[in-house]
Amino acid sequence: MPATDLALLIDAARAAGQIALGYRGPEARRWEKPDGTGPVTEADIAVNDMLERHLRTARPDYGWLSEETEDDPARLQADRVFIVDPIDGTRSFAEGGRAWAHALAVADRGGVTAGVIYLPALDLIYTAAPGQGARLNGEPIAASPQAEPDRARVLAARPVTEAEHWRDGHAPRFSRHLRPSLAYRMGLVAQGRFDAMITLRPCWEWDVAAGDLILREAGATCTDRRGGALRFNNPRPQLDGVIAGGAALHRRLAAALRPA
Repeated sequence: MPATDLALLIDAARAAGQIALGYRGPEARRWEKPDGTGPVTEADIAVNDMLERHLRTARPDYGWLSEETEDDPARLQADRVFIVDPIDGTRSFAEGGRAWAHALAVADRGGVTAGVIYLPALDLIYTAAPGQGARLNGEPIAASPQAEPDRARVLAARPVTEAEHWRDGHAPRFSRHLRPSLAYRMGLVAQGRFDAMITLRPCWEWDVAAGDLILREAGATCTDRRGGALRFNNPRPQLDGVIAGGAALHRRLAAALRPA
């Protein structure tokens, strides 16, 4: 990984924040995607266009995978690829909320080598590169040591607690919380503000690539719902859910889930 990839992503994320904050979410033009995957706004497109132009000019040999760009199979031939969600939490942005993020990552032959999650409305920027630890606004962060599922504060949507997903017919008695941005949930667990996060639905790579590295550099374990390592730049860029938390808590939550 070129030494400047993380710096490049940080600069790009901050520029994205300036663009997004130039829009008033509820007033931005908004429409539903034809594939039924949710809303998109003119701010998403403006951010995406800037990021693609800026990042690909800086690294023309890198592939490109973004929620707001038509997928180009040529990325599969590149060793390194940018994986970008221009605005993660578009619905929150469009409703005037603040918990939305720009999520930017570089993957090298399937593993993430630079990751940034930036929430400009909250002035929070999570960053990581391999072997350098995870940071929030430049300060080191670490995942929670909580090991007991029944005492854990877990970021998860309500369907995660349904009996059908758990081996003994009910979820552990963890305290459930939610944030609209999946990338932000991953940052909050890396920061230790919450003990774990679970999503059992298929996840797009751009939602979780940056958070995967940030979590692991913060000392957490991050896997798919079956406990497998997350690999990126797949032909279909989806992953089989995500479980993340401290090693002991992750192990117990993963063991308590029914096989997918």
